[in-house]
Amino acid sequence: MPESNSTPEILFVSHGGGPLPLLGDPGHGEMVDYLQNISRRLRRPSAILVVSAHWEERVPTITSGANPSLIYDYYGFPQESYSIQYPCPGDPGLAQDVHASLTRAGITSAMDESRGFDHGLFVPLKLLFPQADIPCIQLSLNSNLDAAQHLAIGVALRGVVQENLLVIGSGFSFHNMRAFFAPETAESKRLNESFEQWLHETCTSAAMSEAERTQRFVDWENAAGARFCHPREEHLLPLHVCYGLASRPSTEAFTLNILNKRASMYLWQ
Repeated sequence: MPESNSTPEILFVSHGGGPLPLLGDPGHGEMVDYLQNISRRLRRPSAILVVSAHWEERVPTITSGANPSLIYDYYGFPQESYSIQYPCPGDPGLAQDVHASLTRAGITSAMDESRGFDHGLFVPLKLLFPQADIPCIQLSLNSNLDAAQHLAIGVALRGVVQENLLVIGSGFSFHNMRAFFAPETAESKRLNESFEQWLHETCTSAAMSEAERTQRFVDWENAAGARFCHPREEHLLPLHVCYGLASRPSTEAFTLNILNKRASMYLWQ
């Protein structure tokens, strides 16, 4: 557990395919079980900050509305997936604190009072905290998708002083849409498992210095299977923000199968 309640708990979530985790899809059973179980071992947050793979802006942007709506940013799913509700309040004060912390770190950012919450927030949070009674904000990625800059965003978030804050990086450790729908081959399985092994070592090794760990995150494209698992890196970069904030090995790693691909989640307590 953290040394004090002012040290945030940090969780990187592989959030699955669109709304499928909420629709009883069998390919998401392990993910659903893990999130429902781990919520019992987390402190009850006073607020939640979610970095979602599904929001990119030219500068990091923070939702600042008091009651954000939901954005059903997926297509071709059953009609019930467009009536999912998660009426959690926003937290304009926390949004201002995040904006100020980024500014102090020399990172230009913006606030958006009208932007709603996308499924990178409401899908995992319906599993973690179904009562929807905890104030939430979202932080966008920078659309340049620069690895070092997203580590720096995480470092800057250390300046946010909030008791019992939970920070969630909502992405996916494997995100190759073509591979999800293609037959599994020995080569695709090897590439998937090679990258997951590299990611697990990078996130958890106690023998690795933080300078080395940081450089591995910067140079992630050099890992075996990296570009197979992430043809575009927007689903990986929420993990960079999580590590930048934590700057230490994760305290728990969970490996699972989602849609028949190996994936992982990481917790810092």
